[in-house]
Amino acid sequence: MSDMPESVIAARDGRIGRLTLNRPKTLNALDLGMLRAIAGALDSWRDDPHVHAVVIEGAGGRAFCAGGDIRAIRQLSLDGDREGVETFFAEEYALNQAIAEYTKPYIALVDGICMGGGIGVSVHGGYRVASEHAMFAMPETAIGFFPDIGASYFLPRLPGALGLFLGLTGTRVLGADAVHAGLATHFTPRARLAELVAALAQDGPAALGRFAETLPPSTLDADRPAIEQCFAAGSVADIFTRLERTPGEWASRTLETLRGMSPSALLWSLRIIVEGADRSLGQCLAAELALTRTATSNGEFLEGVRAMVVDKDRQPKWQPPRLEDVDPAVIEAMFHK
Repeated sequence: MSDMPESVIAARDGRIGRLTLNRPKTLNALDLGMLRAIAGALDSWRDDPHVHAVVIEGAGGRAFCAGGDIRAIRQLSLDGDREGVETFFAEEYALNQAIAEYTKPYIALVDGICMGGGIGVSVHGGYRVASEHAMFAMPETAIGFFPDIGASYFLPRLPGALGLFLGLTGTRVLGADAVHAGLATHFTPRARLAELVAALAQDGPAALGRFAETLPPSTLDADRPAIEQCFAAGSVADIFTRLERTPGEWASRTLETLRGMSPSALLWSLRIIVEGADRSLGQCLAAELALTRTATSNGEFLEGVRAMVVDKDRQPKWQPPRLEDVDPAVIEAMFHK
Protein backbone atom coordinates (compact mmCIF):
# COMPACT_ATOMS: atom_id res chain seq x y z
CA MET A 1 0.00 0.00 0.00
CA SER A 2 3.06 2.29 -0.26
CA ASP A 3 1.62 4.17 -3.25
CA MET A 4 -1.31 5.49 -1.20
CA PRO A 5 -1.36 9.28 -0.90
CA GLU A 6 -0.43 10.64 2.51
CA SER A 7 -3.93 12.03 2.96
CA VAL A 8 -5.18 8.46 3.50
CA ILE A 9 -3.15 6.03 5.57
CA ALA A 10 -4.06 2.43 4.77
CA ALA A 11 -2.52 -0.44 6.69
CA ARG A 12 -3.25 -3.92 7.96
CA ASP A 13 -3.53 -4.12 11.73
CA GLY A 14 -4.10 -7.62 13.01
CA ARG A 15 -7.44 -8.81 11.63
CA ILE A 16 -8.51 -5.43 10.26
CA GLY A 17 -7.69 -3.17 7.36
CA ARG A 18 -7.32 0.26 8.89
CA LEU A 19 -8.03 3.50 7.01
CA THR A 20 -7.12 6.86 8.52
CA LEU A 21 -8.28 10.06 6.82
CA ASN A 22 -5.25 12.25 7.26
CA ARG A 23 -5.95 15.87 6.27
CA PRO A 24 -6.51 17.30 9.76
CA LYS A 25 -5.85 20.90 8.68
CA THR A 26 -8.89 20.68 6.38
CA LEU A 27 -10.87 18.60 8.92
CA ASN A 28 -10.16 15.56 6.71
CA ALA A 29 -12.24 16.94 3.83
CA LEU A 30 -12.31 14.53 0.92
CA ASP A 31 -10.58 15.29 -2.35
CA LEU A 32 -10.48 13.06 -5.42
CA GLY A 33 -7.19 11.46 -4.42
CA MET A 34 -8.63 10.44 -1.06
CA LEU A 35 -11.71 8.92 -2.68
CA ARG A 36 -9.49 6.88 -4.97
CA ALA A 37 -7.24 5.82 -2.11
CA ILE A 38 -10.17 4.55 -0.04
CA ALA A 39 -11.64 2.73 -3.03
CA GLY A 40 -8.27 1.17 -3.84
CA ALA A 41 -7.77 -0.06 -0.29
CA LEU A 42 -11.24 -1.59 -0.19
CA ASP A 43 -10.54 -3.36 -3.49
CA SER A 44 -7.23 -4.74 -2.24
CA TRP A 45 -8.72 -6.00 1.01
CA ARG A 46 -11.91 -7.49 -0.41
CA ASP A 47 -10.36 -10.89 -1.14
CA ASP A 48 -7.53 -10.75 1.40
CA PRO A 49 -8.15 -13.65 3.81
CA HIS A 50 -6.14 -11.89 6.53
CA VAL A 51 -8.49 -8.89 6.60
CA HIS A 52 -11.72 -9.73 8.41
CA ALA A 53 -13.09 -6.19 8.61
CA VAL A 54 -12.29 -2.60 7.61
CA VAL A 55 -12.08 0.25 10.14
CA ILE A 56 -12.12 3.90 9.03
CA GLU A 57 -11.32 6.85 11.30
CA GLY A 58 -10.16 10.46 11.09
CA ALA A 59 -6.87 11.98 12.23
CA GLY A 60 -6.40 15.10 14.30
CA GLY A 61 -9.03 14.81 17.01
CA ARG A 62 -11.34 17.52 15.63
CA ALA A 63 -13.10 15.71 12.81
CA PHE A 64 -13.86 12.33 11.33
CA CYS A 65 -14.48 14.05 8.00
CA ALA A 66 -16.03 17.46 7.37
CA GLY A 67 -17.28 16.48 3.90
CA GLY A 68 -16.17 16.88 0.32
CA ASP A 69 -13.75 19.62 -0.68
CA ILE A 70 -16.48 22.00 -1.84
CA ARG A 71 -14.09 24.91 -2.22
CA ALA A 72 -12.28 22.93 -4.93
CA ILE A 73 -15.56 21.87 -6.55
CA ARG A 74 -16.71 25.50 -6.68
CA GLN A 75 -13.45 26.50 -8.36
CA LEU A 76 -13.82 23.72 -10.93
CA SER A 77 -17.28 25.03 -11.71
CA LEU A 78 -16.06 28.64 -11.99
CA ASP A 79 -13.32 27.44 -14.34
CA GLY A 80 -15.89 25.69 -16.51
CA ASP A 81 -14.36 22.29 -15.81
CA ARG A 82 -17.58 20.31 -15.91
CA GLU A 83 -15.67 17.07 -16.47
CA GLY A 84 -13.73 17.65 -13.25
CA VAL A 85 -16.94 18.25 -11.29
CA GLU A 86 -18.58 15.19 -12.81
CA THR A 87 -15.56 13.00 -12.05
CA PHE A 88 -15.50 13.97 -8.38
CA PHE A 89 -19.16 13.28 -7.72
CA ALA A 90 -19.30 10.14 -9.86
CA GLU A 91 -16.36 8.61 -8.00
CA GLU A 92 -17.62 9.75 -4.60
CA TYR A 93 -21.03 8.18 -5.17
CA ALA A 94 -19.47 5.01 -6.59
CA LEU A 95 -17.51 4.75 -3.33
CA ASN A 96 -20.71 5.22 -1.30
CA GLN A 97 -22.29 2.34 -3.22
CA ALA A 98 -19.17 0.19 -2.82
CA ILE A 99 -19.22 0.71 0.96
CA ALA A 100 -22.89 -0.27 1.10
CA GLU A 101 -22.18 -3.45 -0.87
CA TYR A 102 -18.86 -4.34 0.77
CA THR A 103 -18.69 -8.02 1.59
CA LYS A 104 -16.75 -7.60 4.84
CA PRO A 105 -17.80 -5.66 7.94
CA TYR A 106 -17.13 -1.94 7.48
CA ILE A 107 -16.74 -0.04 10.76
CA ALA A 108 -16.62 3.76 10.97
CA LEU A 109 -15.31 5.35 14.16
CA VAL A 110 -16.88 8.81 14.20
CA ASP A 111 -15.21 11.18 16.65
CA GLY A 112 -15.67 14.89 15.98
CA ILE A 113 -17.24 16.55 12.95
CA CYS A 114 -18.92 14.28 10.39
CA MET A 115 -20.70 16.19 7.65
CA GLY A 116 -21.72 15.61 4.05
CA GLY A 117 -19.16 13.37 2.41
CA GLY A 118 -18.00 12.22 5.84
CA ILE A 119 -21.44 10.76 6.39
CA GLY A 120 -21.10 9.20 2.93
CA VAL A 121 -18.04 7.19 3.96
CA SER A 122 -19.59 6.13 7.26
CA VAL A 123 -23.37 5.76 7.21
CA HIS A 124 -23.46 3.26 4.33
CA GLY A 125 -21.34 0.81 6.32
CA GLY A 126 -22.89 -1.72 8.66
CA TYR A 127 -21.30 -0.33 11.84
CA ARG A 128 -21.00 3.34 12.83
CA VAL A 129 -19.53 4.02 16.25
CA ALA A 130 -20.17 7.55 17.58
CA SER A 131 -18.31 9.10 20.50
CA GLU A 132 -19.69 11.82 22.75
CA HIS A 133 -17.76 14.28 20.55
CA ALA A 134 -19.32 13.05 17.29
CA MET A 135 -21.34 15.65 15.41
CA PHE A 136 -23.35 14.58 12.36
CA ALA A 137 -24.90 17.13 10.00
CA MET A 138 -26.03 17.62 6.41
CA PRO A 139 -25.65 21.41 6.01
CA GLU A 140 -25.95 21.56 2.22
CA THR A 141 -28.96 23.89 1.99
CA ALA A 142 -26.80 26.55 3.69
CA ILE A 143 -24.43 26.49 0.70
CA GLY A 144 -27.11 26.39 -1.99
CA PHE A 145 -26.68 22.66 -2.68
CA PHE A 146 -28.67 19.59 -1.49
CA PRO A 147 -28.08 16.61 0.82
CA ASP A 148 -26.24 14.11 -1.39
CA ILE A 149 -23.89 11.11 -0.87
CA GLY A 150 -26.98 8.90 -0.75
CA ALA A 151 -28.79 11.16 1.72
CA SER A 152 -31.89 11.02 -0.43
CA TYR A 153 -31.87 7.30 0.43
CA PHE A 154 -31.10 7.29 4.16
CA LEU A 155 -32.82 10.51 5.26
CA PRO A 156 -36.37 9.43 4.34
CA ARG A 157 -35.70 6.12 6.11
CA LEU A 158 -34.98 7.76 9.47
CA PRO A 159 -37.89 7.72 11.95
CA GLY A 160 -40.91 9.82 10.94
CA ALA A 161 -40.11 13.23 9.51
CA LEU A 162 -36.71 13.39 11.22
CA GLY A 163 -34.75 12.93 8.01
CA LEU A 164 -36.50 15.77 6.21
CA PHE A 165 -35.98 18.01 9.25
CA LEU A 166 -32.25 17.22 9.36
CA GLY A 167 -31.84 17.51 5.59
CA LEU A 168 -33.51 20.91 5.26
CA THR A 169 -32.23 22.59 8.42
CA GLY A 170 -28.73 21.10 8.66
CA THR A 171 -29.33 20.53 12.38
CA ARG A 172 -26.37 18.97 14.17
CA VAL A 173 -26.92 15.60 15.84
CA LEU A 174 -24.49 14.82 18.62
CA GLY A 175 -23.06 11.59 20.03
CA ALA A 176 -25.69 9.30 21.46
CA ASP A 177 -28.48 11.17 19.65
CA ALA A 178 -26.98 9.96 16.37
CA VAL A 179 -27.58 6.38 17.50
CA HIS A 180 -31.16 7.19 18.51
CA ALA A 181 -31.70 8.81 15.09
CA GLY A 182 -30.25 5.88 13.15
CA LEU A 183 -27.15 7.66 11.82
CA ALA A 184 -24.90 5.59 14.11
CA THR A 185 -25.18 2.08 15.52
CA HIS A 186 -23.00 2.15 18.66
CA PHE A 187 -22.03 4.72 21.29
CA THR A 188 -18.49 4.52 22.68
CA PRO A 189 -16.72 7.35 24.56
CA ARG A 190 -13.63 8.91 22.99
CA ALA A 191 -11.48 7.68 25.88
CA ARG A 192 -12.15 4.06 24.87
CA LEU A 193 -11.76 4.35 21.08
CA ALA A 194 -8.07 3.42 20.99
CA GLU A 195 -8.81 0.38 23.12
CA LEU A 196 -11.69 -0.49 20.78
CA VAL A 197 -9.40 -0.37 17.73
CA ALA A 198 -6.93 -2.69 19.46
CA ALA A 199 -9.75 -5.10 20.30
CA LEU A 200 -11.07 -4.99 16.73
CA ALA A 201 -7.57 -5.79 15.46
CA GLN A 202 -7.44 -8.81 17.76
CA ASP A 203 -11.02 -10.07 17.74
CA GLY A 204 -12.70 -8.50 14.70
CA PRO A 205 -16.24 -7.00 14.80
CA ALA A 206 -17.21 -9.17 17.77
CA ALA A 207 -15.42 -6.60 19.94
CA LEU A 208 -17.97 -3.87 19.18
CA GLY A 209 -20.52 -5.06 21.67
CA ARG A 210 -18.06 -4.95 24.57
CA PHE A 211 -17.43 -1.25 24.05
CA ALA A 212 -20.96 -0.05 23.34
CA GLU A 213 -22.34 1.96 26.25
CA THR A 214 -25.96 2.33 27.31
CA LEU A 215 -27.58 5.29 25.60
CA PRO A 216 -28.90 8.23 27.59
CA PRO A 217 -32.36 9.49 26.54
CA SER A 218 -32.41 11.33 23.23
CA THR A 219 -32.34 15.11 23.51
CA LEU A 220 -34.40 15.19 20.30
CA ASP A 221 -37.39 13.54 21.95
CA ALA A 222 -38.83 16.75 23.38
CA ASP A 223 -39.08 18.28 19.91
CA ARG A 224 -40.19 15.19 18.01
CA PRO A 225 -43.94 15.97 18.12
CA ALA A 226 -43.31 19.41 16.65
CA ILE A 227 -40.89 17.97 14.07
CA GLU A 228 -43.53 15.47 12.97
CA GLN A 229 -46.24 18.10 12.83
CA CYS A 230 -44.24 20.67 10.86
CA PHE A 231 -42.03 18.57 8.59
CA ALA A 232 -44.71 16.12 7.52
CA ALA A 233 -46.11 18.96 5.41
CA GLY A 234 -46.05 18.38 1.68
CA SER A 235 -44.15 21.50 0.63
CA VAL A 236 -41.55 23.94 1.89
CA ALA A 237 -44.20 26.67 1.99
CA ASP A 238 -46.43 24.47 4.16
CA ILE A 239 -43.50 23.72 6.49
CA PHE A 240 -42.97 27.46 6.91
CA THR A 241 -46.67 27.99 7.61
CA ARG A 242 -46.80 25.23 10.22
CA LEU A 243 -43.69 26.56 11.93
CA GLU A 244 -45.20 30.05 12.02
CA ARG A 245 -48.29 28.63 13.72
CA THR A 246 -46.36 26.52 16.24
CA PRO A 247 -45.66 28.23 19.57
CA GLY A 248 -42.38 27.93 21.39
CA GLU A 249 -38.68 28.55 21.00
CA TRP A 250 -37.99 25.46 18.87
CA ALA A 251 -40.36 26.55 16.10
CA SER A 252 -39.10 30.14 16.02
CA ARG A 253 -35.47 29.00 15.98
CA THR A 254 -36.13 26.46 13.22
CA LEU A 255 -38.00 29.03 11.14
CA GLU A 256 -35.12 31.47 11.50
CA THR A 257 -32.69 28.75 10.41
CA LEU A 258 -34.69 27.90 7.31
CA ARG A 259 -35.02 31.54 6.36
CA GLY A 260 -31.24 31.74 6.24
CA MET A 261 -31.01 28.91 3.71
CA SER A 262 -31.20 29.25 -0.05
CA PRO A 263 -34.94 29.19 -0.85
CA SER A 264 -34.21 27.43 -4.13
CA ALA A 265 -32.02 24.83 -2.44
CA LEU A 266 -34.77 24.10 0.08
CA LEU A 267 -37.14 23.35 -2.78
CA TRP A 268 -34.90 21.04 -4.77
CA SER A 269 -33.66 19.36 -1.58
CA LEU A 270 -37.17 18.56 -0.37
CA ARG A 271 -38.04 17.11 -3.75
CA ILE A 272 -35.07 14.76 -4.02
CA ILE A 273 -35.43 13.58 -0.40
CA VAL A 274 -39.14 12.85 -0.78
CA GLU A 275 -38.59 11.02 -4.09
CA GLY A 276 -35.79 8.99 -2.51
CA ALA A 277 -38.25 7.19 -0.23
CA ASP A 278 -39.30 5.02 -3.19
CA ARG A 279 -35.84 4.48 -4.70
CA SER A 280 -33.01 2.04 -4.08
CA LEU A 281 -29.65 3.41 -2.98
CA GLY A 282 -28.34 3.04 -6.51
CA GLN A 283 -31.30 4.92 -7.93
CA CYS A 284 -30.87 7.67 -5.32
CA LEU A 285 -27.19 8.08 -6.13
CA ALA A 286 -27.97 8.25 -9.86
CA ALA A 287 -30.63 10.91 -9.25
CA GLU A 288 -28.24 12.86 -7.05
CA LEU A 289 -25.49 12.71 -9.68
CA ALA A 290 -27.92 14.07 -12.26
CA LEU A 291 -28.86 16.93 -9.93
CA THR A 292 -25.22 17.85 -9.25
CA ARG A 293 -24.90 18.76 -12.93
CA THR A 294 -27.32 21.63 -12.53
CA ALA A 295 -26.82 22.44 -8.85
CA THR A 296 -23.05 22.97 -8.98
CA SER A 297 -23.31 25.42 -11.87
CA ASN A 298 -26.20 27.24 -10.24
CA GLY A 299 -25.56 30.68 -8.78
CA GLU A 300 -26.89 29.55 -5.41
CA PHE A 301 -24.11 27.00 -4.94
CA LEU A 302 -21.40 29.37 -6.13
CA GLU A 303 -22.66 32.11 -3.81
CA GLY A 304 -23.29 29.80 -0.87
CA VAL A 305 -19.79 28.31 -0.90
CA ARG A 306 -18.32 31.79 -1.35
CA ALA A 307 -20.16 33.12 1.70
CA MET A 308 -19.73 30.12 4.00
CA VAL A 309 -16.36 28.66 2.98
CA VAL A 310 -14.30 31.01 0.79
CA ASP A 311 -14.89 34.54 2.12
CA LYS A 312 -16.60 33.31 5.31
CA ASP A 313 -18.69 36.46 5.65
CA ARG A 314 -21.75 34.25 6.22
CA GLN A 315 -23.87 36.73 4.28
CA PRO A 316 -25.01 34.85 1.16
CA LYS A 317 -27.08 36.85 -1.29
CA TRP A 318 -29.61 34.31 -2.51
CA GLN A 319 -31.35 34.88 -5.83
CA PRO A 320 -34.24 35.08 -5.38
CA PRO A 321 -34.03 35.84 -1.65
CA ARG A 322 -37.62 34.88 -0.78
CA LEU A 323 -39.28 31.49 -1.07
CA GLU A 324 -42.41 32.92 -2.66
CA ASP A 325 -40.35 34.46 -5.47
CA VAL A 326 -38.80 31.19 -6.66
CA ASP A 327 -40.19 30.17 -10.05
CA PRO A 328 -41.43 26.55 -9.84
CA ALA A 329 -40.44 26.09 -13.48
CA VAL A 330 -36.82 26.81 -12.58
CA ILE A 331 -36.86 24.09 -9.92
CA GLU A 332 -38.54 21.67 -12.31
CA ALA A 333 -35.86 22.34 -14.91
CA MET A 334 -33.16 21.40 -12.40
CA PHE A 335 -34.33 17.81 -12.66
CA HIS A 336 -34.55 17.62 -16.45
CA LYS A 337 -31.23 18.85 -17.83
